[in-house]
Amino acid sequence: MLKKPLHTLTLTLALLIAATGASAQTPAAPATKKELVARLLKLQQPGIEALARAMAEQPAAQLLDRADVILPNAVSADRRETVAKEIQADTAKYLNETVPLVTTRAVKLAPTTVGSLLEEKFSEAELLQIVTLLESPVYAKYMQLTGSMQKALQEKLLADTRGTVEPKVKQLEQSISKRLGGPATPASAPAKPAGK
Repeated sequence: MLKKPLHTLTLTLALLIAATGASAQTPAAPATKKELVARLLKLQQPGIEALARAMAEQPAAQLLDRADVILPNAVSADRRETVAKEIQADTAKYLNETVPLVTTRAVKLAPTTVGSLLEEKFSEAELLQIVTLLESPVYAKYMQLTGSMQKALQEKLLADTRGTVEPKVKQLEQSISKRLGGPATPASAPAKPAGK
């Protein structure tokens, strides 16, 4: 038996353990592209549902914005609060009925739309790489940090640009107010980052 230096054996053993650990963590490759696409769609289901929810909520939000503008001129002051509550109730009913319908339908349509595109544009090996990435604990950890990363950037960006942006916001607000025939009013402060 050949004697190898201790550091070579240790390195070889470490590489062998790492390779064994990596292969133990990697899921067995499904037999078909269809199975990989099904796994990928399952991983992406929250995003598909969020897209559908936003699509269902958008018309309601637009109608509420319009109602906010029309309400003061169309309804007497003594009935505004009642009418506003009725509009909110109608909107809640719409959302309660429509959002689940649209999200369920989106999940059902995903295999024939998104799934078909994935099968057409990606090889089995590429799909396996995507699924492996999305199932990775490191990716999950990274995704959990996105909110914190965005907040940190937003806070720093707000502090860094406030002195430059606030005068421009005030100037824009005065210009719009003047064009609408109203008095120039002081600008409100820029939106603060979420969580503040």
